[in-house]
Amino acid sequence: MRRHRDLPALAILALSLGACTATQGSPSAEPSGTDGAGPSSPSTATGGTVRIGWAGYPDSLNPGIGELSEAYTIYELVFDTPISVNAAGEYVPELATEWSASEDGRTWTLTVRDDATFHDGERLTAEDVAFSMQLYKETVEFPFLPSYVTAFETIEATDATTVELTTAEPMANFEASMVFIYVLPMHVWESVEDPVAFGNDEMIGSGPFTLAEASQGEFVELEANEEHWGTPPNIDGVIFQTYKADDARVTALTTGEIDALLDVPEVAIPSLQNTENVTVHIADVGAAGSLTDIIFNVLEDENCPRDEVEDAACSGHPALKDLAVRQALAHAVDKQRLITEATAGTATPGLSLVPPGLGDFYGSDIEDYPFDIDAANALLDDAGYADSDGNGIRECLSDQDCETLTFRFNYPSDATTAALESEVIQETWQQIGVELNVQGLDPDALTAVCCPSFDFDVIMWGWGSDPDPAFLLGAALCSEIPSGFSETGYCNAEYDELYDAQATELDRAARVDLIHQMQQILIDDVPYVIPYYYPSIGAWRTDTFTGWVEDDPTLGLEDP
Repeated sequence: MRRHRDLPALAILALSLGACTATQGSPSAEPSGTDGAGPSSPSTATGGTVRIGWAGYPDSLNPGIGELSEAYTIYELVFDTPISVNAAGEYVPELATEWSASEDGRTWTLTVRDDATFHDGERLTAEDVAFSMQLYKETVEFPFLPSYVTAFETIEATDATTVELTTAEPMANFEASMVFIYVLPMHVWESVEDPVAFGNDEMIGSGPFTLAEASQGEFVELEANEEHWGTPPNIDGVIFQTYKADDARVTALTTGEIDALLDVPEVAIPSLQNTENVTVHIADVGAAGSLTDIIFNVLEDENCPRDEVEDAACSGHPALKDLAVRQALAHAVDKQRLITEATAGTATPGLSLVPPGLGDFYGSDIEDYPFDIDAANALLDDAGYADSDGNGIRECLSDQDCETLTFRFNYPSDATTAALESEVIQETWQQIGVELNVQGLDPDALTAVCCPSFDFDVIMWGWGSDPDPAFLLGAALCSEIPSGFSETGYCNAEYDELYDAQATELDRAARVDLIHQMQQILIDDVPYVIPYYYPSIGAWRTDTFTGWVEDDPTLGLEDP
């Protein structure tokens, strides 16, 4: 979903890993992690172990508190959910064989399959499904998963294969709410005193892979679950190996240390395309659900969650609360240059939190802020931000508790293009009298300063979208400021009313209109600037495994 903080950027690899078969065994070379350590040599058994390189590492093995895309990659392989999404974006059965709504749309019934078991051999029943939903609903400290079950007033397993859910109002996106309900074993979790602090080191799920070993910051090793109720993987296992340096990841692929590569540096695409036995696959960006965002801390002091959050700093720059400043900054983002220089032209210009891959929900009729330095300077001039000493940096207004328009600008250090993008933004914002102090932070550190502590000015990060727009649009709700789901501190009562309305609107056209209105409000108020939507870029060797899914242009290694 997030992040680079791509939460489920949905990086599950299940289709690809389910199709892979070894052609000449696994590479003999041992990949090295951040300090040269690695897991034991893979088995030479039929199927082999696929080694995949990436830039990051899961921030938690506990699905409730995970925020990084790497975490959700692992969750999707280890856990099952009631409903899944196929490559065409259609909702399909997973643990739930069927589901239906009552005539008034306020009661939903899930029929749970009766042949699923957890990795420890215990049978999975409807009671585990209901328990998991209730846990996510009650543990409000979880950053993302409670949002999928908040609408349910009652959650009950009426027998071993039936879950009944009731809502106060009809629910417009029921299927989407089930896609990320990772079903946990009640017999393990019911004795957990603090679900937020629980490390979940054994990671017992019911999915097609089991956790074999995880070494913090280095690798995660999974083994195939041959007893999975669905089609078992065609491989023995998969190792996700962390290489923080871009060149180290690329070298690992070209030398055969790994079989596939996520987090492909865009600058390496041409050389990889010309490397023998290596295929680069760029998914269709039009179907992508991933975006890069520039996050402004617009939190008003009265909304600072000091009562709920012990370390809430709420230290955003006062000038960022001024709409004119944010509009000027939006005009000074050269989206096309960012796309050309940072993504090798693979991305498309961004607009809102709803990516074009969500079809008619995307507000294609909304007008964006064009790149216009003169317009940006005029906005700041008219608002009274002057550069009285001629040093190139505008001063704050007299009623603001600041001296100059000098902002902290942070980005995740594991994002392959972020350093270059920061340089481009720093250069164009300098042209309107804005100074940036740029610093890359480890994703965990960036999360700590972000939300809900709000100890930042501007952050450049990214999101992976759900198949329904309600998830990402929920990040702009007033109620999500204390939870940490809100990253901007934005609060607008009209926006919240529209959000509530779309959640219960069963007429598709009417719901689309409400969601377009919400996007227009976010464009008008500028808590975000969305530089671009980006495709999934993956690369793999063709001489170690075959069966990678490459004939569908919408599929990438981060697709379900």
